[in-house]
Amino acid sequence: MKKLSFILLITILTSCASDNGPGYQEPYNPNDDDPFVPLSDTEIMDLTQQETFKYFWDFAGTSSGAAKERYHPNDPNNSQNVITTGGSGFGLMAIIVGIERGYISRSEGVERLRQILNFFEGADRFHGAWSHWIDDGTGAVIPFSAQDDGGDLVETAFFVQGLICVKEYLKNGSTEEQALANQADTLWKGVEWDWYTNGQNKLLWHWSPNNGFAINLELRGYNETLIAFILGAASPDYPILAESYHQGWANNGNIVSSSSQYSVPLILDHAGTGTGPLFWAHYSYLGLNPSNLNDQYANYWNLNVNHTNINYQYCVNNPNNFADYGPDCWGLTASYTRNSDGSVGYSAHDPENDNGTISPTAAVSSIPYTPEKSLAAMHYFYENDLMGPAGFYDAFSPEYNWVTERYLAIDQGPQIIMIENYRTGLLWNLFMQNEDVQNGLDALGFTY
Repeated sequence: MKKLSFILLITILTSCASDNGPGYQEPYNPNDDDPFVPLSDTEIMDLTQQETFKYFWDFAGTSSGAAKERYHPNDPNNSQNVITTGGSGFGLMAIIVGIERGYISRSEGVERLRQILNFFEGADRFHGAWSHWIDDGTGAVIPFSAQDDGGDLVETAFFVQGLICVKEYLKNGSTEEQALANQADTLWKGVEWDWYTNGQNKLLWHWSPNNGFAINLELRGYNETLIAFILGAASPDYPILAESYHQGWANNGNIVSSSSQYSVPLILDHAGTGTGPLFWAHYSYLGLNPSNLNDQYANYWNLNVNHTNINYQYCVNNPNNFADYGPDCWGLTASYTRNSDGSVGYSAHDPENDNGTISPTAAVSSIPYTPEKSLAAMHYFYENDLMGPAGFYDAFSPEYNWVTERYLAIDQGPQIIMIENYRTGLLWNLFMQNEDVQNGLDALGFTY
């Protein structure tokens, strides 16, 4: 059942995130003679963060200021009005980085944060949760699939992660900033996490007034959804019971795995899919610091380090003999993909689902776990002309001489955030100092 649920999710993502037709693409050429300036490790991190920040600043929604689902430089009208809830949470955190790094002034950042929070305050909500996609102009839900026309609890959790960082970042600032901090706090505390249990010891991903819990996709088994349980337990007004975590997500302890790949222990069952895509080691941990995070099931630092090293080792071993895979060209996760007919689609790449597509966000966002390996990949991406107007392009394939000049919010956000966490721990420190978050972790039996 766990594997079927994951496949259902990927089917939904593929049908909704793919574009009609092949779209614009340029050939990938690792032997391109265009000159580049060699960069130090510090300079490549500086460049990657600053250019990626542009996704959330220069190419944000016109009305909302929030993150658009995607951006195509060669088709700027693509999904012009589609705001993504989870990606907007990543955007909140990216703006904090932008202020701290001096890409924008503090006053500019605060004004954009206000714009985004006001937009989400007026947007459609479903027992407190926001939808996956929102109309930039009206704040109305844009259905993600036929039955997914209401609340998306996981996307909401990613947004809340950003709201809590905003609250902590601004709470001791000016009167204006404190008001914004309070607004962020009020917004996240309005999410009715307990509603999404449907009266059972579990969490369900979706609910809508038209379809209820018909999708019936449970958050279970190791994947990207850990953060939803922690925030649900942290909620002062709508908390979930600890049993929803232990019986639901942890499957009564059956989440623990004794399996290994490349002699590296998996530690947890990755939703029955082998290791799964690398975004599972990123999305929940943009604010949640895994460095000293333990519960009765896992040490989450070891879990994520092992997950990343398995992904890396697979690319180095390269069982399919794809061109250029190796120590500086690696990283499999969900992103745009090259379909077999040469068109552009979407796929959750991992060692069990590899078609020769490398996603830069996979290696870049893993930098806290594998710094030397991630930096080697960043230099490779830069030296092979994969840097565009909003950071590294979303996906490429040396095997097929292909790169898609496109971006997705959920792939760009983790790069700037996780590089910052590696460098300064900024977002980890903000999120983990929140008293409600600490209460939630305590309630579920975590040490941190």
